[in-house]
Amino acid sequence: MGKKVVIVGGVAGGASAAARMRRLDEKAEIVMFERGEYISFANCGLPYYVGGIIPKRKSLLVQTPESLFRRFNIDVRTRSEVRRILRAEKQVEVMDLRKGEMYRESYDFLVLSPGATPIVPDIPGIDLPNVFSVRNVPDSDLVKRYIEEEKPDTAVVIGGGYVGLEMADVLYQSGVEVSVVEGAPQVMGALDPEMAAIVHHYLRRQGIGLYLGERAAALEGSYRVEKVVLESGRVVPADMVVLATGVKPEVWLAEEAGLALGSTGGILVDEYLRTSDPFIYAVGDAIQVKDFVTGRDVLVPLAGPANRQGRLAADNIAGRNVRYKGAQGTAIVKVIDLVVAVTGNNEKNLRKLGWDYLVCHTHPAPHATYYPGGTQMTAKLLFTPEEGKVLGAQIVGYEGVDKRIDVLATAIRAGMTVFDLQDLELAYAPPFSSAKDPVNMLGYTAANIIQKDVEVVYWDEVPRMVADGAFLLDVRTPREVETGAVENAYNIPVDDIRDRLEEIPRDREVLAYCQVGIRSYIANRILRQQGFRVKNISGGYKSYQGFKEAGVYRERS
Repeated sequence: MGKKVVIVGGVAGGASAAARMRRLDEKAEIVMFERGEYISFANCGLPYYVGGIIPKRKSLLVQTPESLFRRFNIDVRTRSEVRRILRAEKQVEVMDLRKGEMYRESYDFLVLSPGATPIVPDIPGIDLPNVFSVRNVPDSDLVKRYIEEEKPDTAVVIGGGYVGLEMADVLYQSGVEVSVVEGAPQVMGALDPEMAAIVHHYLRRQGIGLYLGERAAALEGSYRVEKVVLESGRVVPADMVVLATGVKPEVWLAEEAGLALGSTGGILVDEYLRTSDPFIYAVGDAIQVKDFVTGRDVLVPLAGPANRQGRLAADNIAGRNVRYKGAQGTAIVKVIDLVVAVTGNNEKNLRKLGWDYLVCHTHPAPHATYYPGGTQMTAKLLFTPEEGKVLGAQIVGYEGVDKRIDVLATAIRAGMTVFDLQDLELAYAPPFSSAKDPVNMLGYTAANIIQKDVEVVYWDEVPRMVADGAFLLDVRTPREVETGAVENAYNIPVDDIRDRLEEIPRDREVLAYCQVGIRSYIANRILRQQGFRVKNISGGYKSYQGFKEAGVYRERS
């Protein structure tokens, strides 16, 4: 008889562990407990099911108890909640929710995959019937039915993270007037402020209401929510409310069993995903892991890492001794047509940790500019000052964002530098990319900074430098300047600079910008070799708009 492996919880981590365990050990006895009806569903697809983009509910059901039994010979017990772990006896106490009966099940190894629970704010009206969460299939059924039957005119999404923005997208596409309430000054905390500002501008342009730095104080209405009252006193009409205020690891079962918890509140595991009990492993949203780049303790409630962890837990139970090397938080979200993607660390995290880093911004087209279509994306790269090791990246745009963030995520995992990004040989044809792919361009831009071919400053530094006497030089065309310019900037198009050097003061530091940073880089090279003290403003006028929208840039006369 092989090992007996009991798995608590399905979805990404638990189901992956069960299937991998069977592939490695045909003789193992595998029992999986799930307190809900569904053992393995695509929870990342729930918003798209609500919005009708995924028309068939069954498409979300990755595996059923029957399919897992037929293919993998796994004993799956739904509507069965594990209430207690008896570590000394190596048993679990299980409540059969259908029969209302408690029984015990023994194990040789136990895998905990309890996931995370929604954070529900404690405010008046939170229990009214038209207040929804979207965490599982039954939740999604309720939201979908309400939209179809009640046809709400207005909706408020509380929370501006991934799920909140996806639900705002779904409601918007359903013809509902949507507002997003977010307690932080920006949506998507994984973005830095100037990148989030691009998202804010887009959402407002689509007619989505944004209430940033605001918290809901009460949900008011007679029999159901009719309005959301914010702490500021502002009132937002709402025929329905969707809670997307984040999640917290579900650890009560592990905590009651005396398993160690980490500093983040997640279940503490070692690099082999073992808990403080060598016969108990834990995976998924409930566990504390190491950040791949910085080594700090983090919670990463994402499906990709959970799947990988489930597989590795099974490997280790089977004796393969495979280390989990950490998570880097690679994620992507689509909001109407806008795509937002991140990987690795942002400036906020690196500053908090006291790390030295450099930044560059670029605004590349997704494919050859002469090929029809395509809209510029905005990319931000963070890297170490000396060797140029890639620490993180953020991209906001439309077409082509997904493949660039995946290349950069791979570069981080491989420990690559910005010099390696220059050398990447990526697929090129005019409909798909340029001969210098946007990833290559990030590498070139970052390498120029490290090699001191150009000195850069960022828009949040510019007002102080101008107040101290710096000369602000706009090297765009006059027509571009007419559409918008930075206050007190002096305009000389880059192609005219050699003939107009006398207009640029030699006794002042020169700060040059263009639309995206390329022409001002050329201006920098010309002026430096003419003896001027000159710096390039990263990302050009497009980045200025993001910094100004974020409130980071404050102009001074």
